[in-house]
Order: sequence, then structure tokens, then C-alpha cells
Amino acid sequence: MSSTGIALFDTALGRCGIAWTEIGVVGVQLPEPVGAERARMLRRFPDAVETTPPPAVQQAAAGIAALLRGESPDLDSIVLDTGTVAEFDRCVLDATRRIPRGTTRTYGEIAAQIGDPGAARAVGQALGRNPFPVIVPCHRVLAAAGRPGGFSANGGVATKLRMLAIEGAPGNVEFDF
Repeated sequence: MSSTGIALFDTALGRCGIAWTEIGVVGVQLPEPVGAERARMLRRFPDAVETTPPPAVQQAAAGIAALLRGESPDLDSIVLDTGTVAEFDRCVLDATRRIPRGTTRTYGEIAAQIGDPGAARAVGQALGRNPFPVIVPCHRVLAAAGRPGGFSANGGVATKLRMLAIEGAPGNVEFDF
């Protein structure tokens, strides 16, 4: 089994976490209430060691922070360790990762794209398990008719809408900060 490292880093939304193995990024944590980020990362990765990330992971964290500042970094080259991700979830995450910044898809569109048009609910469940938020932009996936749907990160739908607003995604529910 590979060893896992974790690190915390600051973003415009708050302190995030990132975990990695020698294969690649194995998890991203969106901000939690102040002070809870480290504990959440250690619950997700109990055998992890907090340490300085290797250069590729530092670049991944910098890209996440840039996107959350409203910039357009290229996150496509970030290598993910999907070894513990179920096959269906991996298909959903791969399709979701290809959604361009500032655009959205629906759960049903993702289901159809992966060849299972009746699986919109299962797509939503897979995205709720997304271990790589921001890198795999599950916040860009909406319910039918442009409704926001759910979001499993701290802050729920409000965080999802804030991330979409930062990206300038058109046609989404307005949200005042």
C-alpha cells in the first residue's frame, strides 16, 4: 500500500486540504469551519502524514487556489490516484472533469454521456463521493432545469453557487454573498 501525504493550503474560500500518494492526488478537501480542516483530512486519510507536498502536488494546490480566485488555471494535467474509486464513479468523474470552466451540465447529461441515460440519481450520488472537488468540478453539475441540486461540501448548495459565480457560469441561480 502506498503512503499518503497531506497538506493544508489557503484559498479565497478558506483553508483547503490535499492528499497524495506516489501515484498522484488522492483527495481534496474544500474548506471546513475554521480549525476543522486538518481533523477532516486525518479522518479521511487516517494513516497520512502531514508534510511538504512534492512539486506536482504544490502546483495542483496552486491551481485550485487560482481557480477559487477566479482565474483559469489548467487543472487537466493533475494526475489523480483513482485506485480506490469504483468503476461507475470513475466514469462519472472522468466525464465531469471535462466540463469547461464557466459552463454546467445536468446529472442527466452526464448519465447520458457515460451511456447510462437513466442513471441521473446515481450520477448525483457518485459526485457526492467525489474525492477530488475542484479538480473534478462536481460543482458544475446541476439538477434538471438549472436547479442547483445538492453539494456535499461544507456550506452545501451555497458553496456550490459561490464557486459557479466565481467561475462566471451563466444562467445559474443568483446568490448574494
